[in-house]
Amino acid sequence: MNQLKGTPNGSLFAATLGFAAGFAAVALFGPTASRFQEVMHLSPIMVGFLVSAPALSGSLLRIPFSAWVDTTGGRKPFLVLLTLSLVGMAGLLAVISALYPDHLSRNLYPLLLLLGVLCGCGIATFSVGISQVSYWFPQAKQGRALAVYGGVGNLAPGVFSFLLPVALASMGLAKSYAAWFVFLLAGTILYALLGRNASFFQLLQQGVNPKEARSLACANGQSLFPAGSLVQSLKLSARTWKTWALVWVYFTTFGGFIALTAWFPTYWRSYFGVSAVKAGLLTALYSVLTSAIRIGGGMLSDRLREGGENTAILALLIMANGAIIMTSATQLELALPGAILLAIGMGVCNAAVFKLVPQEVPQAVGGAVGWVGGLGALGGFIIPPVLGFAVHDLGQRGYAIGFIVFVFLAMFGLGVVWVLKYTREESVPSSTPVMVSRENRQIQEEVQRIR
Repeated sequence: MNQLKGTPNGSLFAATLGFAAGFAAVALFGPTASRFQEVMHLSPIMVGFLVSAPALSGSLLRIPFSAWVDTTGGRKPFLVLLTLSLVGMAGLLAVISALYPDHLSRNLYPLLLLLGVLCGCGIATFSVGISQVSYWFPQAKQGRALAVYGGVGNLAPGVFSFLLPVALASMGLAKSYAAWFVFLLAGTILYALLGRNASFFQLLQQGVNPKEARSLACANGQSLFPAGSLVQSLKLSARTWKTWALVWVYFTTFGGFIALTAWFPTYWRSYFGVSAVKAGLLTALYSVLTSAIRIGGGMLSDRLREGGENTAILALLIMANGAIIMTSATQLELALPGAILLAIGMGVCNAAVFKLVPQEVPQAVGGAVGWVGGLGALGGFIIPPVLGFAVHDLGQRGYAIGFIVFVFLAMFGLGVVWVLKYTREESVPSSTPVMVSRENRQIQEEVQRIR
């Protein structure tokens, strides 16, 4: 008799906790950037690269690690990513404990970037957990399970943006990162103890042949199985311009969300002179609102006629208006509604994008999800240095004027979605090479989960 370990709810809890622990790295340097800038004499551009460093690995690693899940289950990829993040956090803690503040020189800036990239590996657990949780639950319960997983996990950067400044004020920099390390370690240990692969992958590891493993897993309640052709789907989806159009839109909104979660603590504190704790609170409100309203964006895109395109157009218009307000905001009272509009626009559009993926790239949905989710998140790495460049070139005025980049991103995104709306085909031509129907059904479910 084959022994299967774990339960769906237990694995959901473990994956959610592990994802929250890893995804918090979005806020790794944002609340502390001013301290590093002061002692290391960093330029605004260098600060921009510092706060965005975790997003580099957190975005690019999503694609290969998501593919790895389909061969071994999610447990091993998840633990590898969390372990890499732990290594980065341990190194960062060691550097700060030994050298901050008197001996932390500008020469150590590349080392901080490297450690930030390592810490950011935890951000990539998002795609691993999506698949792992999905394999545990039947289709009828996957929506609820992944709403819990994505909703709770996405709150972590906002929560840490608020808690870290509070900890800094009472504990200092080294002890604050030590507490973060303990949290990440606890999350990793709990995941290792509670997180389990779905039945199919456990049976394969026990030496059961794939056909029998599938049959036994079905009897145990598993309804989703790996299709085994993600590489083919990636290649096919890369050949259509619509995939790259959606990458651009997600780069603008989800990449923009990650970028502003990292940049806002510096913006609020350096431009308006608020306290570190208040800057953290304002950043947390932005981050939490963007994450929470994504649910409403998904519901809206389901209900509207041509819901994906129309919801995205509405959201990008809201985002553009928020960015325009930010470019001229010289008072905190004006910047706050601008930031709220940015949060609403980005959150709603993030959901609309994954309504569009199966509609625009039906012949290779899985590959399109990989490109959009992975490369779109790369905006979190690219945008903050651009904002830093504006400050470097224009001085204090650059904090406001730098938001012009979001105006351009949103307006170009509007043009892209408008083209998608008026070039959409109602059905896939018979000559189009379509993926196996079973795989398409599975990946369609994945798109709905990500939303």
